[in-house]
Amino acid sequence: MSASGTRDRSRGNFYEILGVPRDADPDAIQSAYRRLARRYHPDINSDPRAEERFKEVSEAYDILSDPESRKRYDRFGRDFRRMPEGAEHWAGAGAGAGAGAGAGARARAGPGAGPGTGGGGGPDARFEGFSGFEGFGVDDLFGGFFRRRDQAGPVPGADQEAEIEVGLAEAYHGGRRRITLPASGGGTREVEVTIPAGVTDGQRLRLAGQGGQGRGGGGRGDLYLVVRLAPDPRFRVEGRDVYIDLPLAPWEGVLGARVTLPNPAGGEATLTVPPGTSTGRRLRLRGRGLPRPGRAPYRGEGAGDLYAHARIMVPPKPTERERELFAELAGTSSFNPRER
Repeated sequence: MSASGTRDRSRGNFYEILGVPRDADPDAIQSAYRRLARRYHPDINSDPRAEERFKEVSEAYDILSDPESRKRYDRFGRDFRRMPEGAEHWAGAGAGAGAGAGAGARARAGPGAGPGTGGGGGPDARFEGFSGFEGFGVDDLFGGFFRRRDQAGPVPGADQEAEIEVGLAEAYHGGRRRITLPASGGGTREVEVTIPAGVTDGQRLRLAGQGGQGRGGGGRGDLYLVVRLAPDPRFRVEGRDVYIDLPLAPWEGVLGARVTLPNPAGGEATLTVPPGTSTGRRLRLRGRGLPRPGRAPYRGEGAGDLYAHARIMVPPKPTERERELFAELAGTSSFNPRER
């Protein structure tokens, strides 16, 4: 292995790579892995360095998620794979990660060893006290005499996240559609999505097993679709409540009226405007907002409301007769909107 490859392999320890403390429990390790794998998975991160980072994260998780591998890593460090089975029994009491031989073995250090290095001497160190080991160096003992076990195993695919735009009527009634996503190795793939009635902006829809492709026999991750309600020039949505501006003629505000207005679920709705309605008054159609998840519109509790904001409008080009009537009203009415 080249010097640069050695440096890359030894960069940081597995706990640092996952960003967890050494006493982290399995749930914390898994949570950290899923978060980092989602960030660095090559299917969703085009940064050339992301794949290498993903490999580091996967290797760290592969070791720390296995109790036996984690135990040996904690004792011997990154070179635990090169340690023969049972080494922990003769390596000496108190040997930790990166420690050398203890009381059960003596190392005769070569030129590369310094004071106090113990079994962590340079490449010319020789071990004594073990039958059949005389004359073997560290490289001979751990690099050739014992075969390195392949620790690679199935790596689950990363969870992926994308956005899906949903029209307001579709959010009311739900529906099914096919979407096109990038495929591993290039190309595209189609996925059928069920949009439940009552979805709201920002809601996440989970498609199990439709995420990134696993490696080494690992299953696919999950795909999360974040719902974005398509803008509608007539309506404004806040949670499950829907808002609309309701233009009214002056006489409708004074006398009251029954008016029709667009229905966000489709078609029209009828609203009773009470007498004396001014601009800014909010009129409610109960239960006409977005339905409760999985329910048809206007059925069951939990649905939002439809709010109409009254806006009194005056004729932009009044006729002569309209002007006369308004003048007559102005001469007979004592109403002054600027008086409190």
